[in-house]
Amino acid sequence: MAIQQLLQSISSRSRRFLSRARRTSLVLALVLGWSLSLGWGLSQVGGSQETERAIAATPPANTVEIGTVDVVPTQLQLGQRLYFQNCSGCHFAPPPEVMPLQSWAAILQTPQHYGVVITPLQDPARRIMWNYVRASSRSIVQNETVPSRFAQSRYMRALHPGVELPEPLSFGSCISCHPAAIDFNFRRLSPEWQARE
Repeated sequence: MAIQQLLQSISSRSRRFLSRARRTSLVLALVLGWSLSLGWGLSQVGGSQETERAIAATPPANTVEIGTVDVVPTQLQLGQRLYFQNCSGCHFAPPPEVMPLQSWAAILQTPQHYGVVITPLQDPARRIMWNYVRASSRSIVQNETVPSRFAQSRYMRALHPGVELPEPLSFGSCISCHPAAIDFNFRRLSPEWQARE
């Protein structure tokens, strides 16, 4: 009797093992078939000269240009969006490149904002936005006065070579040449300036 139970137990285990082995083999066969068909399909798409030229002409996936002064890497795009959302609520958001890093540090940390009291951003949004501004702006040189206005910034003037900037320089004077500035696009110029290029 014990031998018969032992044989039944072995037989039951063997059947379960064979059932699992069949399922595993089926899954492996499906994965192998899918991989082979995917590889074959990709080999049919790639390899043509047109495809290779198109791939070479495609800009890197980690950058996006939306009319800003500099291309914004993917890891800074959230900071750019936060910057745009927070600054464009009252006025258009100027590109960080027009002011030095030290000016932005003061602007982003103080509640006194050109005669208006604002609530400064809190972390983590402040840090994310600061990383974007820091990567986009440049430092002042030693013994240079930290400008508090665009008109005082040598970076503003460097970005406008050969342009006689109006006095006083204001957000309105920026929009007269950069009509899409309200949408954070400083590359689109007014028809007068497009004709000069």
